[in-house]
Amino acid sequence: MSEHFHHPHELGIPPEVRKHPDAGEVLRAWIVNGGLTVALSPMAFGNASTWGLLLVDIARHVARGCAQEGYGDYASNLAEIRKMLEAELARPTDLGTTRKQ
Repeated sequence: MSEHFHHPHELGIPPEVRKHPDAGEVLRAWIVNGGLTVALSPMAFGNASTWGLLLVDIARHVARGCAQEGYGDYASNLAEIRKMLEAELARPTDLGTTRKQ
């Protein structure tokens, strides 16, 4: 597969990323056959703990985005995300697999 392959459902690159040649992609997530498939750079930050901050930032973006699309409000959306995150950490529905590419 070519490095320049574009999938028809691929999200666009945010405009601010295009302006910064030092920007680096750290995570991509796709739903394939009803399951999650990700590509990530596990040591993009030099440690694993910074991923916690990244995941919280993503949750906040999702909560705001859902509210902007008319689904709930920011606080209730974030509370729903947190509830599911805590439930999934306590009792995983699917541990998945990870392989190095």
